[in-house]
Amino acid sequence: MATVRLLDVMDKLRAECPWDREQTFDTLRNNTIEETYELADAITDKNMEGIKEELGDLLLHVVFYSKLGDEAGAFDYTDVANAVCDKLIYRHPHVYGDIHADTPEEVKQNWEALKLRKKRRKSGTLGGVPVSLPSMVKAYRIGEKAAATGFDWQKREDVWAKVKEELMEVDVELRADDHEKLIDEMGDLFFALINACRLYGIDPEAALERTNKKFIRRFGYVEQQAEASGRMLADMTLEEMDAYWDEAKRLEHE
Repeated sequence: MATVRLLDVMDKLRAECPWDREQTFDTLRNNTIEETYELADAITDKNMEGIKEELGDLLLHVVFYSKLGDEAGAFDYTDVANAVCDKLIYRHPHVYGDIHADTPEEVKQNWEALKLRKKRRKSGTLGGVPVSLPSMVKAYRIGEKAAATGFDWQKREDVWAKVKEELMEVDVELRADDHEKLIDEMGDLFFALINACRLYGIDPEAALERTNKKFIRRFGYVEQQAEASGRMLADMTLEEMDAYWDEAKRLEHE
């Protein structure tokens, strides 16, 4: 019933609301990306009420795009729902077929193999990685897809040799003072570190966001202490600010 209600609301908004009538696939695109990030923030914060709200916002976008597709005579909400059902059944042969997969790793391998089999004819192994993905997420997915073909380190510990190699190449370009080559080597170093995260089961985006939040929290403490002492950060020495920073770290571990 809730789905029918949402579809009815969308029909009415599209017919009667001036703003909703003006929307297109292109005008909604950036809003959809923003809503996805808002959901990601709610998940990171473990805010269940926020997750519920942001899921609703994303669901609205699915319904909105489906309405636009229906108006264009291309597809409707039922087509979208049936398409994802068909995809899930196809990619879960261990549930709907006679393939065996007893671990999450085996399920993931089957998933990637089936996905690759269907898309390789069109664009190759890496062609299915969306161009618009943020670079860190894209690098992670590239590593995953390449690994699914067997192009990966035999042991996850081996990745650290690659990280050290890239770090040394960064050092070479720093000494050479070649900015363009330094950009390339920094990119290679990031890519190696993201692959290390993948091999150790760490989401690099989530790991970096934890560090961002930690830095913001500690820097905020430094600012608060400076204000409490009647001073501006610009008037303090680095050693004084470091002392407050270390104090913030100690308080976090008490």
